[in-house]
Formats: sequence, structure tokens, C-alpha cells
Amino acid sequence: MGFKMGIVGLPNVGKSTLFNALTRTAAAQAANFPFCTIEPNVGEVAVPDARLDKLAAIGKSANIIPARMSFVDIAGLVKGASQGEGLGNQFLANIRECDAIAYVLRCFEDPNILHVANKVDPLADAEVVETELMLADLESLEKRVAGVEKKAKQGDKEAKITLDLISRALVLLREGRSARHVERSGDEEKAFQGLQLLTSKPALYVCNVDEASAATGNAMSRQVEDYAKSHNAGVVVISAEIESQLAQLPDAEQAEYLETLGLHEPGLNRLIREAYDLLGLQTYFTVGPKEARAWTIHKGDKAPQAAGVIHTDFERGFIRAQTIAYDDFIALGGEVAAREAGKARDEGKEYVVKDGDVMLFKFNT
Repeated sequence: MGFKMGIVGLPNVGKSTLFNALTRTAAAQAANFPFCTIEPNVGEVAVPDARLDKLAAIGKSANIIPARMSFVDIAGLVKGASQGEGLGNQFLANIRECDAIAYVLRCFEDPNILHVANKVDPLADAEVVETELMLADLESLEKRVAGVEKKAKQGDKEAKITLDLISRALVLLREGRSARHVERSGDEEKAFQGLQLLTSKPALYVCNVDEASAATGNAMSRQVEDYAKSHNAGVVVISAEIESQLAQLPDAEQAEYLETLGLHEPGLNRLIREAYDLLGLQTYFTVGPKEARAWTIHKGDKAPQAAGVIHTDFERGFIRAQTIAYDDFIALGGEVAAREAGKARDEGKEYVVKDGDVMLFKFNT
């Protein structure tokens, strides 16, 4: 299971530059004018995880297959998008298909790069994007109320739950707060997700700073950090320009380049970690002579669900899972030694998979 993160923001904030750098492609046309991105560009990237290389070395695996994440570079939004302004309708449809949203906010001054509002104000930019998404959600819910009310009055239990959620969401949206703030129980979550609200998606504010501010951030990015806390969102500071330069260097030279800038890792790594946290994701591994592979699952998933990520037949016919903790696998030198030391456990259907588990599934065909 991978996941899809939409990269959104106003025109000329560095969205396409960041997308190109992250996916190491030139698929998105990075140009100094609005709407240079019309069709959404989708790029897949490998999720960096140093543990995978260590596991492959011990397992003498012929191939290393990391987990994958998709980035979607979505057309620049403008005020009025919820009413179809600019590329509004298409923009909103593209966001609806994503698991999470990265709001790229311009946190640098550059007289050579035009800003659609003729001023650099990341908080104002964030509010434009968020407001347009809230307006779209308001319109969507208001259109649904009458039909859901009718079903609820007829005794439909699911409709009653949905109507209550719609009412709670409308209160917040009319107050200018996103649907992420709707309090709901675990039993209500499925119905809430069924509403497909744009502002319910996990959000990550990406502060695009100048090169000099990449390691420490700046006054504008610190404002965004405070803003993110109050909006139940994540935040990461990144320089799209640095990431663009980094993407063009051979792997061997990247670490040296980062060190000269006071950085310890590419911005991509931080971005993915934040996205994983937002979506409640984690990784487990399978290791063998043929391949060492990372698999993405949700925190709290049980062994059969983890098996189902490999193939639905694995979940359907699940019997048990041999499980070795990552630290034990590394410390003992592999599966055989872990078994001999009693560190390879047979887990059943109720086992909750932990991040880093090395697993081997037994199932009925």
C-alpha cells in the first residue's frame, strides 16, 4: 500500500519546482506564470529507509524494493476556485483523489519571481487555499442535507449518523474552521470519510524557504509553524531550490552538498516522515534471497491486514505470521539465528503489527 499526496498552493510558490525535485523528473513545467501546471503530474518516489539496506545485506537479497509514495502536482489555485475560477473545478476534483494535502507556502522574497497577490504572505496564501476548500465543502454538504434528512426521518440508522456528522461539520465550516476539527468516535469514522470532505484530509504545510534558511527556517516559516498548530496540521521547512539542485547530483555527492548547507538529509526524507505521521502509517519488511522489501500499512493493522497488502489471498487464507523484530533480526544476523535464539514468534490473527517487523506469512491457498 502506498499513498498519494497532493501538492497544492497558489501559483508561483514553488510547487512544480518541488515536485520535479522530489520525483527527479522534469515532467512538470516550472514556469514563472500562473497555471503552467494544467493536468496534474503524478510522480512515484521510493520511501527512504536505511533499515532496508541493512536487512538486504544480512538476507543476501538479490533485489531491494522500497515502499512507494505518489506525489501529485496539482494546478495552482486562485481565489474563487470553489466557484470554478481559474482551474477551480479540476483542482478540487484532483484533491479529492489524494490521501493527504501538502500546502506549499512561499516563505522567501525574490523580486524576479512574481506573486499572484503581488506580496509575499504565507499565512494569507494558506487562508486563500483553505477558504476555497472550506467553501467547496460547505456547498457539498448543503446540497446533501435534504436527502439525508429524508432518509433519517424514515428510520435509516446510517443516515442518522451521517446527518449528525454533517451538522457538526457545517457548524465548524461556517465558523471558518476545517472539517479536520470535527470530533467523532471510531464508530463514526467510516461515515465521516464517506462525506469526502476536502478539509478533512490530513494537511501538511510545506514552508518553501530560501537556501540560507533551509537549516534553521526564517520568520515567515515560524509564523506558519504557529498557524499549523492551530489548524491541526503538520509542518516542514524545505528549500525547493536546494532540492532541485540536489536531485541533479550523483548520490555520492549529495551528502557532501547537504553538509555544506548545514543539512543532514534531503527535504524529501523529512516530508515523507511527516506525511507518514499524518496518515498514521508504518512499515514492515519481508526478507529473502530473492528480495528485501518494505511494505506500508496503517498503525494498528493486524497481521492478516498486513498480509493482504502483499496479496488479497494472503489475508483471506491467513494462518499465522512468523515475526522477528527488526532489532533482533539485525543483532542476531538474520532469520535462522533469530529462530535459534527464540526471537522468531508465530503470531495469529489478532497480532498488531509493529513498525519494523520482519514477517513471513503462512496461508491457505
